[in-house]
Amino acid sequence: MKATAFFLIALCWCSNVCAQTGVSVSPPRLYFESDAGKSSRQKVTVTNVSATHVMNLAVSTGDWRYNEMGENMMFPADSLETSCAGWVSISKADSYFSLKPGENKEVEVNITVPNTFSGDPAAHTAMLYVTQMNPVDDVDSKGANIKVSVRSGIKLFHRTNEIKKRKLEIENILFDKKNNRMELYFSNNGNIWADGIVYPELFNAATGKKTVLDHIVFYTMPADKRKMLIALPDNLEKGKYTANILIDYGDENTIEMGELSFTNE
Repeated sequence: MKATAFFLIALCWCSNVCAQTGVSVSPPRLYFESDAGKSSRQKVTVTNVSATHVMNLAVSTGDWRYNEMGENMMFPADSLETSCAGWVSISKADSYFSLKPGENKEVEVNITVPNTFSGDPAAHTAMLYVTQMNPVDDVDSKGANIKVSVRSGIKLFHRTNEIKKRKLEIENILFDKKNNRMELYFSNNGNIWADGIVYPELFNAATGKKTVLDHIVFYTMPADKRKMLIALPDNLEKGKYTANILIDYGDENTIEMGELSFTNE
C-alpha cells in the first residue's frame, strides 16, 4: 500500500537552529531604536547547515505578542496596535534567495518610523519570517511520505529614544491548595520591554526552615499582565508558611518583592 503524502511546516523561532531541515538564523532577536522620520538597521545571518539540500528561502513579516502565561502568540502583519511590521523593509535581493549546503547570507533589516508617528506607544514588535519554499522529502514514524518545510521567526523589537522607564508591579499572590502551587500576578507598567527572573522562597513559621524553589525566567512587553504558576514541592511539610517572591529585572533599583502567608494542610 502506498503511504499517504503529507506537507508539514515546522515553525522554529526563538532558537538559533532548525536542525530537521538544516536552517540556522542568528541572532534570534533584533533591537532597533529610532524616532519619527528616522531609520535604523540590523542584520541577521541565515545559514543552510544541510549537507545535501539547497534551500530556497523567502522573507516576510508578521506580528506577535505574549499572552497572560508568557507564551508567544502569532498574528498577521499589522494586526496589533503595537506592530511595527509595516515599518520593516527588506531589499529585493534579501527577500528571495537560495543557499547551497553550508552557504550563508546576511539579510539587512531596516525599520523606518513614519513622520506622522506621535511617539505613543514607545515600544513596538514584529516578526521576521524566513520560510523554506522548496519542501524536503521525508518519512514520518509510521512510514508515510511527507514533505517538510521550515519557517524560522526572528523577533523584532523597536523603541523610540524616549527615556526608558522599567516598572514591574506585583498585583497579587494566591495559594492554590488544590493544585499545590502559588499564582503570581504582575504587570509591566513601564514603557519598555522587561525580562528577568522570579526567585521564590518559603519559610516555615514553626521551624524557620527555608525552602528555595526553582527560579523562573520571564519576558514582558509594556502593558502586559502576567500570570505565573509556581509549583510547590510535593513533600512540603504541613504548617504555616510565608512565601517571599523577588522579581529581579535589571540592576539593584529594579527589584520588586511580594509576600504571601498560607497554611499547607
